[in-house]
Amino acid sequence: MRMRPTLSWTPTEDLPPGTADPGPVADALRTGGVLVLSGAGISTESGIPDYRGEGGSLSRHTPMTYQEFTADARARRRYWARSHLGWRTFGRALPNAGHRAVAAFGRHGLLSGVITQNVDGLHQAAGTEDVVELHGSLGRVVCLSCGAVSARRELARRLEEANPGFRPVAAGINPDGDADLTDEQVGDFRVVPCVVCGGVLKPDVVFFGEAVPAARVEHCRELVRRAASLLVLGSSLTVMSGLRFVRQAAGAGKPVLIVNRDPTRGDPHALTRVALPLGPALTTVAGLLDIAVDRQTGAPAAP
Repeated sequence: MRMRPTLSWTPTEDLPPGTADPGPVADALRTGGVLVLSGAGISTESGIPDYRGEGGSLSRHTPMTYQEFTADARARRRYWARSHLGWRTFGRALPNAGHRAVAAFGRHGLLSGVITQNVDGLHQAAGTEDVVELHGSLGRVVCLSCGAVSARRELARRLEEANPGFRPVAAGINPDGDADLTDEQVGDFRVVPCVVCGGVLKPDVVFFGEAVPAARVEHCRELVRRAASLLVLGSSLTVMSGLRFVRQAAGAGKPVLIVNRDPTRGDPHALTRVALPLGPALTTVAGLLDIAVDRQTGAPAAP
């Protein structure tokens, strides 16, 4: 079953105001058993824009849908040209203070798990282990015919060879790694096939209009069942793929806490929403817990 894409959400009720007090988040972490659900907002401080926040990419860019990608060869060429260019920037992104704080909370045994809606690999690059990538990863590519999975860096090498001199200047980079290019800039970009069977290649991510695999959803539901509380970081919760876990936790009487500057679709279910940028907010929380957050080190998420 494939979901209809939900690209926007408008509040239909008065939502509780956000707070600048991260104390409740620190209190929840002190108790332990916190399940983190992160969204695009946690990666904005790494230079990757979100979809719906101030200046979000949806104001200028409509993400590729599964239906368009699979049905239209021209759409696939446009997608791969834009994604190939975006990968050069996207793959150099480094974890920010928010990612590093989450990793520090995990090392101190305060988390029961991490689910991310992001496809950037920055939680893992910061040192967080056993991250559930709800929407997949741009670091992998899958063949729609034979199912073979390969590394994105290998596809990037093949695309470079097939398109020498492809160096357009993008107007922007989006949360899915897609660069903003005109049709003229895309030109006659060459797409390469699967090396195993010659089939169509797709990034191993869940496109808009595509369903998250059922087994992955059930795994996340089990993590919610085991958690003492749910901490949402940088997600508007517009799409049901993340909102359902907030509803599940709230329905089970588990505290839901949200750190997001703007109102979210999950606010009615939340104990509190901290309306602060993720990096400063989580660094403050770490200070309240006497936990040191690592300085910026390490390699980009996507080699």
